[in-house]
Amino acid sequence: MALDTSKEIAKKIKKYDSIVIARHVGPDPDAIASQIALRDVIKMTYPQKKVLAVGTYVTKFKYFGNLDKEEYSSIENALLIILDVPTLDRVDGIAGLNYKEIIKIDHHPCEEKVGNIELVDDTASSTCQLIAELIFKTNLKMNQAIASNLFLGIVSDSDRFLLSYTTPKTFKIISKLIDKYDLDFTNLYPKLYERPMNEIRFHGYLAEHLTLTENGFAYIKITPEILKEYGVDNATPSNMINDFNYIKEVLAWTFVTYDEKNEIYKVNIRSRGPIINTIAEQYNGGGHKFASGARCKTETEIDELLKNLDLACKTYKEKKE
Repeated sequence: MALDTSKEIAKKIKKYDSIVIARHVGPDPDAIASQIALRDVIKMTYPQKKVLAVGTYVTKFKYFGNLDKEEYSSIENALLIILDVPTLDRVDGIAGLNYKEIIKIDHHPCEEKVGNIELVDDTASSTCQLIAELIFKTNLKMNQAIASNLFLGIVSDSDRFLLSYTTPKTFKIISKLIDKYDLDFTNLYPKLYERPMNEIRFHGYLAEHLTLTENGFAYIKITPEILKEYGVDNATPSNMINDFNYIKEVLAWTFVTYDEKNEIYKVNIRSRGPIINTIAEQYNGGGHKFASGARCKTETEIDELLKNLDLACKTYKEKKE
């Protein structure tokens, strides 16, 4: 992260009286944690400012704090800050907002230029890491609750520091958060990892019904009926997909769920070798090389996507051999 970029962002935050902070649709802990943390940082530093964290509320992540109701009728010429999202069309909760400038802070590979100022670093473990760096390099204020949210976002998106974009910088940021704000981090972990018994049983269902091809591609289509049977929502599979890492026979794996409300298939994709984000981009999605998502309108599209992912595994496997 360039120091001048941090200062530019801090100056813009200081300039605007109204600031709206948004993130991608279908949020994960990093998206929610970075969004709420940045909102609370700005409100703590500038109590007089109107700062909203917007988008669909996710009950599962209520431990990070509450989002704000959209009160766009009273907002004019706002500063819009979008987090953890590479493209504007994937931002949740900003329809009807009258904004003047955009700042983008993201750790995904850049797909398009969106903001007047962009802080994009795809070597960072998470957007929470970038927010923490921003705070430490500027006059923005933070407290223990904010630091706890940033810690959890970093831990979640790095999959407990198992993923390749965990760097020495990640550990330096984590160490500083723990030391400076006296984080009792062992007691924070249950917020991310504690699950009710019905979710544990659902986890077992996923393992039992995963289809594995000869090319090392594993996938499962999860129907709304199955979600209802186990008493879980359609966000639950996406929070479990990283649990299926390090299966010896699996190179890439995918969970497909159908969102009845929005009439769309949500696809979570992970990989231990084949590049998957370029494939996901062809299906209204994208992300990291080894962790991506997509959205499809029809089952025909889903089958085509699965076929292309299986082919990517085959190609990867042949090159390795």
